[in-house]
Amino acid sequence: MELTPELSTFTVLVIGFLLGLQHAVEADHLAAISTIVSEKKSLFTASIIGGLWGLGHTISLFVVGIFVIFLKLQISETIEAKLEAIVGGMLVLLGLNALRKLFSSRKVHVHTHEHGTCEHVHIHAHEDDASEPSHHRFSPRSIIIGMIHGLAGSAALMLLVVPTIPTPALALLYILVFGVGSIGGMMAMSLLIGLPTYLTANRFAFLNTTIRFCAGVFSLGLGSYIIYEKLLQG
Repeated sequence: MELTPELSTFTVLVIGFLLGLQHAVEADHLAAISTIVSEKKSLFTASIIGGLWGLGHTISLFVVGIFVIFLKLQISETIEAKLEAIVGGMLVLLGLNALRKLFSSRKVHVHTHEHGTCEHVHIHAHEDDASEPSHHRFSPRSIIIGMIHGLAGSAALMLLVVPTIPTPALALLYILVFGVGSIGGMMAMSLLIGLPTYLTANRFAFLNTTIRFCAGVFSLGLGSYIIYEKLLQG
């Protein structure tokens, strides 16, 4: 059966939306957003942070998409590697910052308990309410991080699809739909990432500390690997 123009357009947009959803669950995206979400104690805040990341991601994609569509811009492998290395550096900074915030808390302390011949060490970290008076406030950090991600890595691969779309209007619409998918996917993932932090924030201090520590280490480790792979090894 021959596809009608309407069906072809619908198919392109559905593919763009699904690719946007899939794009949100890539490891470097989750590493970046987890360092921010793990600091929050509200599921609403966590999901909004993911949405802001997706918004920034879409903004940079749309701008680059205009250059690709109308000026026939080509993203070389060298430029792509450098952009990905920048993402790696950003992940390293986010990881270090998350660990700094965790261990610079005024209320980090260690308890040692003895149960017969067994000795247990418990690490506790409580946020200083005076230092972070409102964890519901939103900063532009998530948007900026999303914009950097939008310039690098698989975003460039997504733009390889754009020149194959027959009309500029449909190509721009494809990028917007892709962006909507990435916004929705990242909001959902941020909500899932924020759930353990929310459940452990006030009742299980050790688990909450462990989650935040793992988020920082994951971001630091992945960022270091990306830098090594894209700059040193390449």
